[in-house]
Amino acid sequence: MKLEWGNTSMPGVLVVLALASVGCGYHVAGRTDSLPKSIHVIAVPALENKTTSYRIEQRLTTATVHEFLAKTSYRVVPDPANGDAVLHGKVLSVEAVPLLFDTATGRATTMLVTLKCEITFEERETRKVLYHTDNFIFRNQYEISTDATNPNSIKNFFEEQDPALDRMAQDFAARLVAAVVENY
Repeated sequence: MKLEWGNTSMPGVLVVLALASVGCGYHVAGRTDSLPKSIHVIAVPALENKTTSYRIEQRLTTATVHEFLAKTSYRVVPDPANGDAVLHGKVLSVEAVPLLFDTATGRATTMLVTLKCEITFEERETRKVLYHTDNFIFRNQYEISTDATNPNSIKNFFEEQDPALDRMAQDFAARLVAAVVENY
């Protein structure tokens, strides 16, 4: 079949282009549907916290639920008995270390946060493990305020901790949901 642009109708060109693109293998990141077709509801019970970081599991669980709802078409419930699949997780360690410093004050300006988790995603009825890792490592850098002129700068650091933890939880959840759904 010979295609000539000038002599070919627009619908014919669109059909050929559509058929050609079907086999490309491209998809929009975060919108893949590679999990088994039997999964429509994902249960996300609260992650377990095996660290001394107060309520970190609540932030991570909330962010993970939000990410599933925002980036997938699955319904999310907290009770494992009501899901087609269940995401179990344990926060094994949380570490924050200074990464960059202000040369004038010697105070940290950027922290490197590392989370280590154990994650299991399984079909509820068959107990078939769809995704598992004992070593889900999440690392990211976060800037902190260093207002040396303010005598309450230590207070400002602690006031920024909650928003920083929320940003970290959102970043963590995006990576976790992508790993679970796309790496199946």
